[in-house]
Amino acid sequence: MDQAGDAIPIAELFDERQHLLDVARWMLGRGHEAESVVAETYRRWYALSEPDRGRITDPRSWLAKTAGAICLARLELPEHRSADLRARGVRSGQRDGSLEEEVSQVLLDALDALSPAERAAFVLNDVFGMAPGAVADVVGHTERECAELAERARHSVRARRTRATTTRQHDLVVRAVGQACADGDSSLLASLLAADVTAFFDGGGKVRALTRPVHGRPRVARGLLTLLARHPSMTMVPHSVNGRTGLIVRYEDQVAAVICLDIAGPHVVQVWVVLNPDKLRLWNRTRLAPGTPRPQDRP
Repeated sequence: MDQAGDAIPIAELFDERQHLLDVARWMLGRGHEAESVVAETYRRWYALSEPDRGRITDPRSWLAKTAGAICLARLELPEHRSADLRARGVRSGQRDGSLEEEVSQVLLDALDALSPAERAAFVLNDVFGMAPGAVADVVGHTERECAELAERARHSVRARRTRATTTRQHDLVVRAVGQACADGDSSLLASLLAADVTAFFDGGGKVRALTRPVHGRPRVARGLLTLLARHPSMTMVPHSVNGRTGLIVRYEDQVAAVICLDIAGPHVVQVWVVLNPDKLRLWNRTRLAPGTPRPQDRP
């Protein structure tokens, strides 16, 4: 990276640095610490010998894993947890622009309530789509344990944002969202989304999905309508997902996406779009015609 023969385009350098800042901001929840994390990350890079650096085939991945490990170590410090509690009391009056432009206050508070390991597993997996092995290296648990940590984190985040709705209410909102997406009706879709709705797109690095959560009604609506643009070979049907109505998207006869919606009252507050082919494998074990019932598999 520091050899003249391996010069990096300036746009790539800035993109790499911004990626590391984003990792640190999401992990720690406060932007002012991100700069010091990134500085420490690069210090560790240049502390390696030139031969060691030369053996790293994906420097950006190495840097992201290192930044994640630094953040996790800070999250586990008692003084950081105390600072988190103090920050919650002042956050509503002091915006950390670069981070809070992207995520809602409710979501930040939900992340603050997670354990360091849960937060790390969730952020690295759901927000940045890091490979399971890389997440396990950072968190210090097995891949299976990290998957369980991320699942617990998702449950906690969802529980904090949703309010109890009847099965019928949930079903009606989901079906209305599906119809709005199928018709390309941006006005109807926007009316069904909460102002601070957040959408997570899990491509797992296996498809070119959005790599960061999308926040806010206009951006989420635009993202969903773009993803689900009408195509003769695509169908979208309501189907039970994790015990509640979700949306199953098929391209030809393959399940291409599973969409879960978290709902509070009449509005969608969170959207979870699973596009990762590995996580959709259970849905594609047998080829089904659109609308054919299938056992409730967890995406």
